[in-house]
Amino acid sequence: MTGIFVEKPDNVVAIDVLFVAKVDSTNLPRKPVMKWMKGKWMDLGSKAGKHLQFKETYDRNTKIYTFEMKMVKVVPGDAGGYRCEVTAKDKCDSCTFEISVESAEEEKPTDILSRYNHTNWSSQKKESTLGELDFSALLKKEQIDVWELLKNAHPSEYEKIAFEYGITDLRGMLKRLKKMKAVEPKVSDAFLKRLESAYSVDKGKKITLSVELVDPNAEVKWLKNGQEIKPSAKYIMETNGNIRMLTINKCNLADDAAYECVVGTEKSFTEVFVKEPPVTITKLLDDYHVVVGERVEFEVEVSEEGAHVMWLVDQELVRDDKAKYRFKKDGKRHWLIINEATLDDIAMYHVYTNGGHTKGELEVEEKELEVLQSIADLTVKSAEQAVFKCEVSDEKVTGKWFKDGVEVQPSDRVKISHIGRIHRLMIDDVKPEDAGDYTFVPDGYALSLSAKLNFLEIKVDYVPRQDPPKIHLDVSGNMVSQNTIIVVAGNKLRLDVEITGEPAPTVVWTRGETVTKYRKKNLNEVEGRIRVETRTGLSSFVIEGAEREDEGNYNITVTNPAGEDKANIFIKIVDVPDPPEKVKCTSVGEDCATVIWEPPAFDGGAPIKGYLMERKKKGSSRWTKLNFDVYEQTTYEAKRMIEGVLYEMRVFAVNGIGISQPSLNSKPFMPIAPTSEPTRLQVHDVTDTTCTLKWLAPEKIGAGGLDGYIVEFCKEGEWKPANTDLIEKQSFVVRNLPTGEKMNFRVIAVNVAGRSPPALLGQPVTVREIMGQEYPKIRLPRELRTKYIKMVGEKINLVIPFQGKPRPVAKWLKDGEPVDVKKVGTCSTNVDTILFIRSAEREHSGKYTLVLQIENMEDKADIQIRVKPGPPIGVTVTDVWGFNAALEWKPPKDDGNCEITGYTIQKADKKTKEWFTVYEHNRRTNCTVSDLVMGNEYMFRVYSENLCGLSEEPCISKNTAFIPKTGIKAATYTEKDMSCSPKFTTPLVDRSVIAGYSTAISCAVRGFPKPKIIWMKNNMILGEDPKYLMMNNQGVLTLNIRKPGMFDGGKYSCRAVNTLGQDEVECKLEIRGMGGRPLSKVTTMSQRTV
Repeated sequence: MTGIFVEKPDNVVAIDVLFVAKVDSTNLPRKPVMKWMKGKWMDLGSKAGKHLQFKETYDRNTKIYTFEMKMVKVVPGDAGGYRCEVTAKDKCDSCTFEISVESAEEEKPTDILSRYNHTNWSSQKKESTLGELDFSALLKKEQIDVWELLKNAHPSEYEKIAFEYGITDLRGMLKRLKKMKAVEPKVSDAFLKRLESAYSVDKGKKITLSVELVDPNAEVKWLKNGQEIKPSAKYIMETNGNIRMLTINKCNLADDAAYECVVGTEKSFTEVFVKEPPVTITKLLDDYHVVVGERVEFEVEVSEEGAHVMWLVDQELVRDDKAKYRFKKDGKRHWLIINEATLDDIAMYHVYTNGGHTKGELEVEEKELEVLQSIADLTVKSAEQAVFKCEVSDEKVTGKWFKDGVEVQPSDRVKISHIGRIHRLMIDDVKPEDAGDYTFVPDGYALSLSAKLNFLEIKVDYVPRQDPPKIHLDVSGNMVSQNTIIVVAGNKLRLDVEITGEPAPTVVWTRGETVTKYRKKNLNEVEGRIRVETRTGLSSFVIEGAEREDEGNYNITVTNPAGEDKANIFIKIVDVPDPPEKVKCTSVGEDCATVIWEPPAFDGGAPIKGYLMERKKKGSSRWTKLNFDVYEQTTYEAKRMIEGVLYEMRVFAVNGIGISQPSLNSKPFMPIAPTSEPTRLQVHDVTDTTCTLKWLAPEKIGAGGLDGYIVEFCKEGEWKPANTDLIEKQSFVVRNLPTGEKMNFRVIAVNVAGRSPPALLGQPVTVREIMGQEYPKIRLPRELRTKYIKMVGEKINLVIPFQGKPRPVAKWLKDGEPVDVKKVGTCSTNVDTILFIRSAEREHSGKYTLVLQIENMEDKADIQIRVKPGPPIGVTVTDVWGFNAALEWKPPKDDGNCEITGYTIQKADKKTKEWFTVYEHNRRTNCTVSDLVMGNEYMFRVYSENLCGLSEEPCISKNTAFIPKTGIKAATYTEKDMSCSPKFTTPLVDRSVIAGYSTAISCAVRGFPKPKIIWMKNNMILGEDPKYLMMNNQGVLTLNIRKPGMFDGGKYSCRAVNTLGQDEVECKLEIRGMGGRPLSKVTTMSQRTV
């Protein structure tokens, strides 16, 4: 933006300084507002006083505002960078300056230095005090202890005291004084906890500033840039005991400021930084293809209104001060406008935001001027009007008219007009001196159009009173053949026909057999587009704005008593052609497409010279020209397109009159190329009648994707397909081949663009099984070599590979008997066998045997499948003594089809109801629980265990064990109410982890009754998702996230709820890639209490 400062402050070094800034308000919409700031954020307007003084004046004559800032008695703390910023509605400007403070030069040592003596310290201190001076004798005058005077004086008086008592080494004095003074920590009388030094918040979010006070009843004021904040919907002030909070809702850039919390005379300062979200580009730049002089408007749309957009031309920043570029913005849309494009503007134009980038190419070509209608020779009579008219292709082109080489100047009789693409020279009341050669020369082009004006002299001879009528038809200027006149549609036709005869003949004009005009006495009354105008000896036939239906034969008949005369005239109307028809795309390539169309149904009465083509991206409104020279064929190959993008085409027809309207848009088409050939084609197996082929996918697939493969074979000559439908797998068995023959094979990839080049084998393959026998061998996977454990209801799918030749026969047995095909599914191929159980039940437990046979050879493998047991039965507390309790129970009814290996016993106090494990792997059906707490009542539960693990449900004891208090007299007391609403004592903390590595977030909560815990992600409750494991141990809450991916990043929150209220904490989880690049954004943690 152009600067609006007339005068800016300069850098200074002084004691009292005055800074002056002047602003010219001539072009400003409103009064400018000036801000003086120190550093980046500190507004000096709130610190006005004796030290800082501000002044503003206005000169009505020059319309210049003068702003002054005076700084009295500059101190070292005033040194640094300053900034003044002026704004006026949508205009702003700023400048920076610095203040340097130089200390006064030290006085040169005087004779008083002779009074300084090195101290005679003890040998232990000589090394540490070497070079220090003894001030004990110097700092006493008239029995005054100067050290005491300095210790009690303000630092600003040190220099005055030193001068009074003759001290010149100020540095040494301050060093000694510093050792003598004990630095006492400053303790605030008002604040227990101050504001943080700075806060950061995203634009549109809310932030809470909090302080903790000594006095819970103290009054607090909140200030923003020195101005008191009033409570509102945006600023919410809360009090919770001795904690004061200020919540700022929906933060924007205006909230980026300095904030203060004032309690009495004490203040706590902080700064809030508002971060803008990344601005993305929602509408990309289009490519332009124009000619020299045309207007270009690059348009881009972003996600935020008022966002900063940076334009670059070939990576060079485009600035406002360049006159050839003009910038425009409206809401989220931004434009770069070039009014008249030149060849120097050919470049790649880029747009950058802080969250996106797009580019568009500008192509500019030299424009060629085409003559659509040339001027024609004219023959006119005296006092008539002569009109020269021509039409060129560019309506912006101007030109000059010349007569016999001399420029024609307009006058009352000579008029020159330029409307659109048509240029006219009109000469009224033609005289003999007007005859000559007339030329029109367009400006800026080496082109000229010439025609001749012939003056027709009329000689009037004596005519006898009885003279037959005669039609003198002279239309040589408009004739293209005998009695044929060509008129361009939309133009005016005026055909003047000279008529002689005595007495004056009667004139009748007809079209075919229809009378189109009336007799002479009625001509003045006729009005309309087609009419006849008659003067003495002259009849003029006029058509205003010729149309296609005006074409045809016209007859003129003149009669008088002496005779009759007739003439026939054919008027041909020529126009621009109709649009081409049936534009469609017949084939596409990687970056090209072939388009065909049919010629227009009506050529406009003139031969079709050729066609012009345009294309655009689907959804865009910007058409790009594909050719500037007329293209004569009806088939065109468009190039330089982007694969995978939908395009539309349209065609214009061109004849000698002009350019037609565009055709209907073609159906959208997408440039797509076939894939490359499949890779690594090889023979996997050969038998007497089959050949198994394997291959890998093509290296280049492209936007068209991959639909499938075709396998072909041939013995010699013609290739035959082996499959009728496309196959998606990368292997195929070609069957029914002749034994012993040598066959060639090839594989072709197919997508919407067609077939790829074939992948061929290096040499022919002989169809013959390789002799030899291989023993059957089962390749049992490692996880199946021990017991295979599954839960009831889970799916079992065992895939066991094997080998052997010829093909082995696979059989499945359970506990020595063939498996029941109604309960267990099996399937075998050449290389493996599958055992499948859709939903596991306890009856499926047992020993499964796989038998592999080839004739009299076989191989076996056993697989153990086990299911977890049921809970024990009848857990009972049989005895209680001292601090012990005895338990007994019975084994479970369902042992999961394997031996019970032990039991796990747990206890819980009825007050807390939290379970703790007492014994694990207990082999017996009874146990004694010790170390119970006196005065508590306990309940117990027992899990059974087998090789598959613990039972799903425990068995809880029917009765409880109460440990009575002995030897202690029970005291009566009032039970304390421990009820309280949930409160998080430890909040969640933001985490940043690498994708694929498990992580955990934790917090701590207290509350009674025991609160219900709810974990949420992005305000959505996490259900029974196995990816998340939620734990609660004595109020310590943990959420384990297993192998997080890029979609697991976001805001996680934990909510604790009981009957007295609820509390919630949240944090942000950022997922980073292996290279450290963030895959999700992280923001600060916030806590809410209800």
